[in-house]
Amino acid sequence: MTTPPIARQIPHAITQLGRTRHDEYAWMKDDNWQEVLRDPTLLRPDIAGHLRAENAYTQSVLSGTDALQDTLVAEMKGRMQADDTYPPTPHGPYCYQTSYTAGAQYPVYKRYPTATPAAEEVLLDVNEAARGHEYYAVAAAAHSPDHSLFAHAEDTQGSEIYRIHIRRLSGDGAPLPPVENCSGAFVFSPDSAFLFWVWRDSHGRPARVYRRRIGEERDTLVYEEADPGFFVGVETTRSGGWIIISSGNHDTSESWLIPGHDPQAAPRCASVRETGLMYGLYHQGTDFIILTNADGAYDFKLMTTPDAAPARANWRDLVAHEPGRYITECMVWSGHLAWRERRDANTRIIIRSVDGSTEALEPDEAAYDLTLVGGYEYDTTELRYIYQSPTTPRAWHARDMVSGAETLLKRQEVPSGHDPAQYRCWRLMARAADGELVPVTVLGRHDTPIDGSAPLLLYGYGAYGHAIDPVFSTRTLSLVDRGWFYAIAHVRGGSEKGWNWFLGGRGRNKPNTFSDFIACAETLVAEGFGATGRIVADGRSAGGMVMGAIANMRPDLFAGIVAVVPFVDELNTMSDASLPLTPPEWPEWGNPLEDVAAYDLIASYAAYEQVAPRAYPAILAMGGLTDPRVTYWEPAKWVARLRANNRSERPIMLRTNMEAGHRGATGRFDSLKEAALIHAFALWAIDTAPARQD
Repeated sequence: MTTPPIARQIPHAITQLGRTRHDEYAWMKDDNWQEVLRDPTLLRPDIAGHLRAENAYTQSVLSGTDALQDTLVAEMKGRMQADDTYPPTPHGPYCYQTSYTAGAQYPVYKRYPTATPAAEEVLLDVNEAARGHEYYAVAAAAHSPDHSLFAHAEDTQGSEIYRIHIRRLSGDGAPLPPVENCSGAFVFSPDSAFLFWVWRDSHGRPARVYRRRIGEERDTLVYEEADPGFFVGVETTRSGGWIIISSGNHDTSESWLIPGHDPQAAPRCASVRETGLMYGLYHQGTDFIILTNADGAYDFKLMTTPDAAPARANWRDLVAHEPGRYITECMVWSGHLAWRERRDANTRIIIRSVDGSTEALEPDEAAYDLTLVGGYEYDTTELRYIYQSPTTPRAWHARDMVSGAETLLKRQEVPSGHDPAQYRCWRLMARAADGELVPVTVLGRHDTPIDGSAPLLLYGYGAYGHAIDPVFSTRTLSLVDRGWFYAIAHVRGGSEKGWNWFLGGRGRNKPNTFSDFIACAETLVAEGFGATGRIVADGRSAGGMVMGAIANMRPDLFAGIVAVVPFVDELNTMSDASLPLTPPEWPEWGNPLEDVAAYDLIASYAAYEQVAPRAYPAILAMGGLTDPRVTYWEPAKWVARLRANNRSERPIMLRTNMEAGHRGATGRFDSLKEAALIHAFALWAIDTAPARQD
């Protein structure tokens, strides 16, 4: 199929706050979309036919890359250890572990008695559970504190509607009644007698917490969130002292407490929600450690309060706020506290003992990532962390927080071979339109010329305060080894330079995200890491919003744009309160249903609204039919409008995964096919790009 599908246009006007917009492709949204999430076969036939025609067109255009895609998959697979095992995590009499057998798509969860490692017991073989399913994902898997139970939450559609399976690990191991319609979040009570789980409403929002006595089918409502903009979660503290129900949106949070020794008690509010106040609780001894932005601590600080009196009035500073030092998370043990902090797009870990003494873990590299690794035990002096960088594979370390002794637990192996010395990582600073300096991480081989001749792939995200850390990626090497540079634009909207970096790309400041990305591309060109018209841009989800914006703003910079599950129909989505993420996202983008200024701002950058007759680069959009986060019709509508307005000969393509949702294929090898398609498109886009007019 060499001729692209031409989507029919049906006039459809929407009047809102005195403004009228037109959406000729609104018909692509099935009125039955909520049922389609649960059963994709219910999709209206004309929409299904159009999506399949788009898939056929994309396959036809890129058919010349089929052999290349196979080669890329083989390369990526060759860098993965066929039978991989992660470090065991101790918990009392057992060690719990995850591993992959040779050739397996999914992991195996298992345990063994600490004293007899040979007596291994399989808790869940995800390969067996996934058998017969086109899509299969495990959101969470956990054992009970007394080691007698194991549960996992599965999604077989990609719609993020989970079923929890529970079984006893003694006797015949027979399964217990499952829990339906879960968000994927659950915990066992500290006494192992109950399961607390999060229910999702018909709009896909985590809105209630239920309690179920193990072995029964009856659920008791524990907490219900009345605000549709707040999502609910549940956890237990490492100490076992508390069950914590959390509720919040992107800038306000609230916690409710249930004593671990009395799981049937009614929850009590720790500290009532205050707009703009975020806090998280970590239990240590008779206190809570609080990670919060209270008192104007925009880069967050640590406070403490008695667990018997956790209200805001009783909070006291423990680690003061320091602008430019963003504390992202913390962990507590009986005698120690550790936190991860971010400065200028790099991270470090600080360990603090109860006497107040501290030490820092901070590698000496231009760009790298340190990650705290969770564990089960509270009365331990062992801290675990992962170190990696764009040139250096992941390494798992255990550190004794008293003696400082370190043990290397595991180093990521690259079976096909990897020599970090053959690669180089740079950290550049791009000057944004308003003068801000935007970090850019670049990876390349030592022998790749920095003279503008090498192709460049530039990745960006920039939303929700989510930082894109400079991690090691075996997949990226397939481009880098072909003489490409790979770069990450750490644009505003993320938190790479602190929480203010996020706020600088949020709400009314959202346009900064897009202009930052363009500034990064221009700086890379100026420094010789790429050339105008020989860059491929890549973004996913909210990063797809960036791709949509820059396609309209500076199409000349790019040979190709990849937009995976892209949020590109922003104005219509933020005006539809029935969609799962809309009310919680109003603090992020603004509410165009009630705020004229928010409407006008979103309309000024929304990818779908800003499509106009212009010469676009080659574009590959990828969606998932059962995606509850970025619904399938967003990329479908965007591609249709782009194609109708494109004034270049470059193809506009759409590929919809008809068996998956937001996260795409779940098997570790199946997911390589999607990565290979993206890389093949990038290579094809550069090879077929019009000649440069220097």
